[in-house]
Amino acid sequence: MDDHMILELFRNRDENAIAELKKKYDKLCTYVAGNILSQHEDIEECVNSAYFDVWNNKLPDDPGSLKTYLCRIVKNKAIDRLKYNSAEKRSPQLTVSLDELAECIPARAEEELSAAQLAAAISSFLREQDELRRKVFVRRYWYGDALGRIAELYGMNEKTVATYLYRTREKLKEYLRKEGYDDE
Repeated sequence: MDDHMILELFRNRDENAIAELKKKYDKLCTYVAGNILSQHEDIEECVNSAYFDVWNNKLPDDPGSLKTYLCRIVKNKAIDRLKYNSAEKRSPQLTVSLDELAECIPARAEEELSAAQLAAAISSFLREQDELRRKVFVRRYWYGDALGRIAELYGMNEKTVATYLYRTREKLKEYLRKEGYDDE
C-alpha cells in the first residue's frame, strides 16, 4: 500500500491505518530507534508510541514524505527515552554524532533559527552536495549510524567516511555563514 493510501486511512480514522503503517515501516522505525536505544523494550515502546501519536494527532495536510515524518517522530521519541533512561547520560555514539554536528552550527544560528528554519537550511545545503556525501551525512546525523556501519554500507574506509563528514560539516558551517548565520 502506498503512502497516500495510508494517509487516507488515517484521515478516515480507519483502524487498518496503523496496521498498514506498521507493515510498511516497522523495520525502518525499529532501526532508527535501535540506533539510539539499546533495550528492545524501549525500542518497541518508542515505535508503538510514534504510531499512537500519528493516530491521535491531526496529520499535516501534506507531511511531504510519510516515511520522513514517521522517522522524525520515532527519532524524537527515542532521544527522549534515552534522556529519561540515562538521566542525561547519553550513549557515546549519539553524543559524538550530535556534538560533531553542533560544532558546525554557529551559536547565533541556534538562537535565531527555529528548528524548521535550521532543517530547511541544512536540507538546502545537502541538495547542493553530491549523492554519496549527502547519503553519508544523513546516515550519520539522521539515522545515527556509526562510522564503521557507514563505511560498510558504501564500501569505504572508515577514515574516508570520517574525512567526508568533517569536510561536509566544514562546508555546512561556511554555507550557514554565507546565509548570514555567523558568530559575529
